[in-house]
Amino acid sequence: MRLTAFTDYSLRVLMYLAADPDRRATVAEICAAYDVKANHLTKVVHHLAKRGWVATVRGKGGGLTLAKPAAQIRVGEVVRDTEGQALPAECFSPQGSRCAIVSQCRLKGVLAEAVEAFHAVLDNYTLADITANRQQLVQLLRFIAPTEAPA
Repeated sequence: MRLTAFTDYSLRVLMYLAADPDRRATVAEICAAYDVKANHLTKVVHHLAKRGWVATVRGKGGGLTLAKPAAQIRVGEVVRDTEGQALPAECFSPQGSRCAIVSQCRLKGVLAEAVEAFHAVLDNYTLADITANRQQLVQLLRFIAPTEAPA
């Protein structure tokens, strides 16, 4: 299953914040660390804040932090929320399918089972689990102090 860029960026933002949970980060520094455009990340951060995973503070000294401990954020929950309903094939569409064998096809059940297994594995992991190597992540992401972040 391929994740959308929105989900990918959502997980990256959460991982960035979990790598050093005691400091505030800015959208600009996260963009610089991952080499992504600010307009993409701004939408992602807004969504994550609305869902209660990220806390935002405006103004001087503001920035982003995790709104709850990383151990309380399930990867599967984030993926389900940001991906929406899994539609691995045309026959899963609410609008129906034009497939000639849809009434007798057994592939839909197999694909539904695979999607369920995919989510079940992700539900086994928290943000804390996937960022247990925080020191290495901080080094790779070259954390920039908020006052040094590019404009």
